Amino acid sequence: MSVRVLLADDGNLTRSGLAALLGLEDDVEVAAQAASGPEGLAMAMAMAMAMAMARAHTPDVCVLDLQMPGQDGISVAAELSTVVPGCRVVIVTGHGRPGRLKRALEAGVRGFLPTTVDAAVLADVVRTVHGGGRCVDPELAAEAISASSHEAGRPEPARGGEAARRYGWT
Repeated sequence: MSVRVLLADDGNLTRSGLAALLGLEDDVEVAAQAASGPEGLAMAMAMAMAMAMARAHTPDVCVLDLQMPGQDGISVAAELSTVVPGCRVVIVTGHGRPGRLKRALEAGVRGFLPTTVDAAVLADVVRTVHGGGRCVDPELAAEAISASSHEAGRPEPARGGEAARRYGWT
């Protein structure tokens, strides 16, 4: 059974490139693509409503750009948790900051990656997140931990996951 993915990114080249690369994976199916947060949310809602008729098109994982016109990836992720329960979210961004990571995790995002990761890493993170795991880029996690440690005045330990261990991020 393949993992059904919805991609939402306002960059056409980025979105189509991700779709092509993920499409090379035997166990990943790009079920839909959107160019903005509202369009991605509308597509996810439409896919959820059609679930009774076409279960195969409901996304298991949404890969969202953090910054999109209309609605950012974090707010889309928060809405997806009620619109398409069980759909997990990975945010891919070139603008990762500790505050955004914290907001994303609070919104239920399961993966948070920079746009600099390899396609194979993204595919593994999609699988990990689909399986119930969590994967946050270690540099972004370290920055967030450092920022919150400075605020709290105490150090906190870093955490990893299967994908993090596989790629030497821990």
